[in-house]
Amino acid sequence: MAEQDPGTGCPRGKKELPAFTWQVRANDRRYHTQSKKKFAFCLSRKKYRGNAIKTAKYNLLTFLPLNLYEQFHRMANVYFVFVILLQTFPEISTVPWYTLLFPLSCLLVIRGLRDLIDDIGRHQSDRSINSRPCEILCGKSFKRQKWRHIRVGDIVRLRKDSVVPADVLLLCSSEPSSLCYVETADIDGETNLKFRQALLVTHQELGSEESMAAFDGRVTCEEPNSRMHSFTGTLEWRGQTHSLDSERILLRGCRICNTDICYGLVIYAGFDSKIMRNCGKIKRKKTKLDRMMDRLVVVIFLLLLVTSLGLAVASGFWARTFQEKHSYLAAVYRNTSPAQQAFLTFWGFTILLSVIIPMSMYITLEFIYLVNSFFINWDLEMYYAVKDIPAKARSTSLNDQLGQIEYIFSDKTGTLTQNIMTFKKCCVNGTIYGPGTGHENKQPPGSAWDHHGEQKVDVMLLEAAQRDSDPVLREFLRLLALCHMVMVEERGGQLVYQAASPDEEALVLAARSLGYVFLARTQDTITISELGRKRTYRVLAMLDFNSDRKRMSVLVRDPQGSIRLYTKGADTVILERLRRRGHSEAFTERALDLFAEETLRTLCLASKEVSEAEYQEWGRRHHEATVLLQGRAQELDRLYEEMEQNLQLLGATAIEDKLQDGVPETIQLLKLGNIKVWVLTGDKRETATNIGYACKLLTDDTEILEEKEISEILQAYWASNNNLSGSGEAPGSSPLSQQCPEASCHRRRAIIISGDFLDKILHMGEVLKEQKGWPWRWLPRGRTVGSQEQGSLVEKAFVDLATSCQAVICCRVTPKQKALIVQLVKKHKKAITLAIGDGANDVNMIKTADIGVGLSGLEGLQAVQCSDYALAQFCHLQRLLLVHGRWAYLRICKFLRLFFYKTFAGLMAQVWFAFHSGFTAQPLFEGWFLALYNIFYTSYPVLSVGLLEQDVSAKKSLEFPELYVTGQQDELFNYRVFGVTLLHGVGTSLTSFYIALWAFEDHVGSKAVGDYESFSVTVAVSALLSVLVEIVLDTKFWTVLSFLMVTASLLFFCLFSFLTQSIDAFRMAPAIFCFPDASWNAFTDPYVLLVVLLSLVVNTLPSLTVHAFRATVGKATTQQKIHLKAKTEPEPSVELKAHVPRGSFCRRSSYAFSHQEGYAGLITRGDSLRARASPRDSLQAKAIPGDSLRARASPGDSLQAKAIPGDSLRARATHSTIPEGTPAMSPPPSPSV
Repeated sequence: MAEQDPGTGCPRGKKELPAFTWQVRANDRRYHTQSKKKFAFCLSRKKYRGNAIKTAKYNLLTFLPLNLYEQFHRMANVYFVFVILLQTFPEISTVPWYTLLFPLSCLLVIRGLRDLIDDIGRHQSDRSINSRPCEILCGKSFKRQKWRHIRVGDIVRLRKDSVVPADVLLLCSSEPSSLCYVETADIDGETNLKFRQALLVTHQELGSEESMAAFDGRVTCEEPNSRMHSFTGTLEWRGQTHSLDSERILLRGCRICNTDICYGLVIYAGFDSKIMRNCGKIKRKKTKLDRMMDRLVVVIFLLLLVTSLGLAVASGFWARTFQEKHSYLAAVYRNTSPAQQAFLTFWGFTILLSVIIPMSMYITLEFIYLVNSFFINWDLEMYYAVKDIPAKARSTSLNDQLGQIEYIFSDKTGTLTQNIMTFKKCCVNGTIYGPGTGHENKQPPGSAWDHHGEQKVDVMLLEAAQRDSDPVLREFLRLLALCHMVMVEERGGQLVYQAASPDEEALVLAARSLGYVFLARTQDTITISELGRKRTYRVLAMLDFNSDRKRMSVLVRDPQGSIRLYTKGADTVILERLRRRGHSEAFTERALDLFAEETLRTLCLASKEVSEAEYQEWGRRHHEATVLLQGRAQELDRLYEEMEQNLQLLGATAIEDKLQDGVPETIQLLKLGNIKVWVLTGDKRETATNIGYACKLLTDDTEILEEKEISEILQAYWASNNNLSGSGEAPGSSPLSQQCPEASCHRRRAIIISGDFLDKILHMGEVLKEQKGWPWRWLPRGRTVGSQEQGSLVEKAFVDLATSCQAVICCRVTPKQKALIVQLVKKHKKAITLAIGDGANDVNMIKTADIGVGLSGLEGLQAVQCSDYALAQFCHLQRLLLVHGRWAYLRICKFLRLFFYKTFAGLMAQVWFAFHSGFTAQPLFEGWFLALYNIFYTSYPVLSVGLLEQDVSAKKSLEFPELYVTGQQDELFNYRVFGVTLLHGVGTSLTSFYIALWAFEDHVGSKAVGDYESFSVTVAVSALLSVLVEIVLDTKFWTVLSFLMVTASLLFFCLFSFLTQSIDAFRMAPAIFCFPDASWNAFTDPYVLLVVLLSLVVNTLPSLTVHAFRATVGKATTQQKIHLKAKTEPEPSVELKAHVPRGSFCRRSSYAFSHQEGYAGLITRGDSLRARASPRDSLQAKAIPGDSLRARASPGDSLQAKAIPGDSLRARATHSTIPEGTPAMSPPPSPSV
């Protein structure tokens, strides 16, 4: 029984704590090789894996058994093997067993080869990754080896632009203070630089290969897990213990940037690495139609057994009656009783009717899937010429499911966006500059645009900056060049900027393009060039950004000795700190609204002059706050707040987070096609919200549900179900809309939640924790329902609420959470899902979804290698789904319907013939007709339908995305359609058989037509022509191939009838060619031709009547409604309106900033600067008096604190080491100065 929370009485889930049992010993391979761990019963295996990875499913030994095991999960294959086994008994066999074994073998070989080709691609990918070069410490020197040779405990040397081969602990680097800059584009799609920093002790002591070889430190940390952004452990070395966190770890897949050399100790290798832990397993995907076909095979087989049983029982009764009436034939039946005859007849009918599930249908289906995949590969509309990347169908068996997608789960960075920030517009002193302001086409002297730093700037803004007549504009541009955390490096005579945020880089590049160039920085100075004049500012304090402040400031002394504060941040925090609100401020607010309408990321810029006396007083109190042991962060926040008051507004900037081409239009079309798009991202809420508006996923009238509101809605749902279960009703029986009417299917609502909130909902142990201000107490008290059912109810409530909303955005989610969200929708909505992403963090989601799409972008190929379809751009998704997906679904459904129809229409006559042949299993048709009917006579027209059928053109498919709903609702092939097809086929077979029987009864023509063979041929031709006419009537899109296929079917029938019914063939093998001249004798008699014509007319009339009835008074189909709409209304354009007015002030809170701690600590300590003072330089220690106390705040790192005061502080505060808001400030000058 679960523990109960004493506060709420709720069952309390146990929180899973990491087990610190993973021990890594540097340079000790023997220890890691010999370590074992139990994994099943008494078996054990190596605890520490090698670095080689294997994503392939098969090898030489396992391919055949595993592939056959997977293939025989299809019920049809099991059925065919069962029929072949029956054929091996000569007493009941109607055709040789090998005639069925051959097509089954062909089918298994075709599918096996397809799986083998896919797996060979995975083997090649694995081999390529495992063979990447690296440098491993062997003995006392580094040797060049391959990734697969790396083991836990090895020390590796990484060079600039190399990829990290495993999860390693950074020991030291060539950068100051052993910083290491990395790019995580392969993992999360983010191209901005991040940094990691080694421990001070390893930075100081491990400076040579000899010291690396002698390093014998021991790392104790948590077992391998999937938590990408967390790591906890300790390093024991020389009797000292040093704490480790995620800021010391380089993850597998990161790329080393701007760092010449770094060294690392391998902690997790291969499948134990965090990125591989998030990749998930390869799962065999089956389409919805495929699963339905498995069920239909069972249904058809049961019908076949029932029919065979009924005919067998009738055969037994008929045999008994016949023997009683014809006693003189007793010697013939001496060894066979009626019961025995019925038993043999049952199996005979089972074999005879087994062709109702034709093997040729599955072979043809594989060919159709393959060709439709080629159509996707050949589509020039999905070819991205810029990078020479075509679309590629990596899976050939999922095409029809592309036409049934209901939910799309998309990554943000690199999938919807290019992760390129561009300075778009600005408002300065009552003037808006940028595109769309009416003067972007004016030509200044020289060139229209200045391309310095790859940033385009407005012509009028460039002219105004060059005139240098507006003091507000001058301060505005000066702020852009001074107030930031960007690092600068000169490379090849060019300045290269390194920024933690692409937003900051865009602003600095914009200032550079306008003549205000950031040149260099030291610990306490910033040097810029102002229109060619070099000026150096002394940095007095840097008030760093954090998520609560939403702003950053820099306090500087200019060359003239004046002190100024420059501040930039979100409009919501800057506007309330202004000295006054005048005309210019009001205009800037209106400009912010205009920028927000265009979904640009906005920042407000402000400044003020600070007097010397004010700075002296503030600086003194600031220094006192930095040495506080308690309440330091709160005191610093109060001082920052005090300084950042009475500001003068300089203007506002607008940055465009560049979307991929066509993203808003694509999402709009998908929404019109009733496809819901969910965005799952690891970014902050503000960034995700901004992109939601930019790509039209959210609109101005969208009501966004906060997490507290969501919990209240779920509370109402839970309370209702709790009452229902108490009254004896099943929990979860009422839909969500009945529990809370205000939450019912509100299409204007959207949900934006975080990964933490998702955990609280989905993991009962987390949900039941009481959160401040959140009504989590609604969860069960002493209920008898199991915890698993409780969790399922909460999951279902959340999914019902989320799917009833217009959009869902999940931010700060891990790769595993992405996959979990997809799994929840599949589980509770039974919907077809598609996941699209471009990074390694999307792999698990791509594998979990029914359809996985990988983008071939800048972020590597991990997502593509695990995907079912590969695209170059998100906008290609509209054509993949609305055109190729819908066509594939239409073709496969029509193919299945027509194939079943022709099979029932042609072969069910065997059953009717049994009623007139003493219920024996004698075939009605010639054996060759049975063998060739589904291969040559009727397959080709149906094949052309499966390959080329279209109801509307590609252009119309995109203009009317509403047509896509047909596939989502399974309208074209379902159990009802199958039932109607079965009845239609049975009706056609009845008509063909009994019209011929009526015509041939007691009739002998001029050529003695009336025999069994002529009757058989007449029924066969009547059914064959009826089927061909039905296919012709049902084909909407005619091509030359369609005509050739129908013609070929008739020609093949004539050719094979002539060959198999010739006298010469009969003389050679009378048992095999037993219908000599049957067709010639029958069809040279006009009477037989009239019988065939009558059957054809009677079979065709019902179809024509149904078509006519639907066209006149019947219920209009979705397609007919669309066509009617197209005639009565002007054709809608695919293009969208440029911008939707959005006047909400709160909307502008989607500010452009790094959303994380900046580099202030690194900058003011000089850790990031190559030309820096010695760590033991007393001048540096005096320059930052507050740093010694800050270092002391990091527990468990006393050695580091003593060695370099302040060096334990990094720009991004690590977990449980540094109080948030710790400043980076040089001290005020002494009072005597």
